[in-house]
Amino acid sequence: MGEVYTVRLEPVGVEFEVDEDETVLDAAFRQGIALPHGCKEGQCSACKCVLLDGEVEMLKYSTFALNDGDRDSGQILMCRAKAFDNLTIDLLNYDEEVLSKSIPVRQFQGRITDFRKLTHDIRGVEVELSAPLKFWAGQYVDITVTTEEGETITRSFSMANPPSETQKLSFIIKKYPEGKFSNQLDNGGIRAGAEVTVTGPYGMCFRREGRAGPVVLVGAGSGMSPVWSILHDHIESGEDRPVYFFYGARTQDDLFHLDRLAAITADHPSVEFIPVLSHAPEDGGWQGERGFVHEAVDRRLKALGIGGQGDVYACGPPPMIDALTPTLFMLDYESERIFYDKFTTTSGASGH
Repeated sequence: MGEVYTVRLEPVGVEFEVDEDETVLDAAFRQGIALPHGCKEGQCSACKCVLLDGEVEMLKYSTFALNDGDRDSGQILMCRAKAFDNLTIDLLNYDEEVLSKSIPVRQFQGRITDFRKLTHDIRGVEVELSAPLKFWAGQYVDITVTTEEGETITRSFSMANPPSETQKLSFIIKKYPEGKFSNQLDNGGIRAGAEVTVTGPYGMCFRREGRAGPVVLVGAGSGMSPVWSILHDHIESGEDRPVYFFYGARTQDDLFHLDRLAAITADHPSVEFIPVLSHAPEDGGWQGERGFVHEAVDRRLKALGIGGQGDVYACGPPPMIDALTPTLFMLDYESERIFYDKFTTTSGASGH
């Protein structure tokens, strides 16, 4: 049995235990304490904090996430830090609502029950679990599967289904040229019926309840997945708030679920779907928004006169998030009203 240390979080006064062979972040996850996090791999800096007391060993990390100056000033990454002593940590970013709604990370067994092509590079995957998973709309899980050739792959994907569906999970994933998981689905290396291990839930970009103002959803590519979950969870909640759902794609061939969206907007007039095409041909008959999705968000919210109002949930590739961030700042959105999930092409907070 290895050493067990105590971690105290300031300024919230929360304490938990950490084993010597696990990171501070994993220990928090295990005990249902939702600390700020993103990639979980030392790449993104979301879990950066200040070590006030105690000693840690830092696993390999990116100096983009934690530069030498940060380290010299006592900052650490909780996803890379292993305790050598009792620790006192000052959280640089925390959300009391998130801490109050923490769900312990658990491991579930399941199997892939369905796989289908939604567009040329977007896939839909269904997974059935042996036990119910509790999560908040917008969160993600790590899925581990062994291919027909015996290679074990772990990737992170956001649930597309609402939390009311606890054992039959849906995922919308993007196929990348070098993406092992999606390419194995396409070539038969991962088949329907394949057994999977699902670990989670993770993620800070989940639907907040009981808030005022409109709900602004922004997605691109497989960013549809968590946004789809948030949309359906919002509808199920019965909250009476207008919803503006922006979705960025290249051409009309890259749009999907249009029949489902038409049914949703017909049944719920407060929901407006706004597809935005960046590469629609001028003579193709497209009558909707053109350009990049952040440009359409800027135009539409200004026209509606609702800049800075409500909550924004944005999920998609890094260029989309990076372009949207200053747009929302100029629209007077405060940081506590903006929730991001920046997808990557590795096993971080991603929905490939």
